Amino acid sequence: MSAIHIAQHYPHDVRIVWRALTDPDLIPRWTITGAGARPVGFGTAPGTKFQFVAKPKLGWDGIVNCELLEATEPAVLRYTWTDNAGGDDTVVTWRLDPEGPARTRLTYDHTGFTGTGGFFMSKLLGRVRRKMLNTGLPPVLDGIATTAGNQARNA
Repeated sequence: MSAIHIAQHYPHDVRIVWRALTDPDLIPRWTITGAGARPVGFGTAPGTKFQFVAKPKLGWDGIVNCELLEATEPAVLRYTWTDNAGGDDTVVTWRLDPEGPARTRLTYDHTGFTGTGGFFMSKLLGRVRRKMLNTGLPPVLDGIATTAGNQARNA
């Protein structure tokens, strides 16, 4: 069985990172460096069924079906992940651990890939996720932090 495991550190409070991961308006801003997925029907109540919809590509219609399994704010977000065309039923888990007042360790695990196809899919998705977490997410976090700082100063 293959899996993706990524750990990143961000110079932002855990609540800022949580917001970027769970705000449907913010998700497309950092996934743009990957396939540019936007969540449709996303919510943080367990059992919520939703989709990530991206621009279709050769061999993929751009749709991933998900069901929220756990959302413990601001620490754990876990959901199923299944390609619209079938494929493995996999699970994505985001864990956020505070590392002080303004630092967060984000751990991304995507498990359940099977067989040769699953191995190659995990390698492909792993590259895409690393790019999203290294290139796409930091400016979104910076924007949230700047907005929050401006609102606090103006209050």
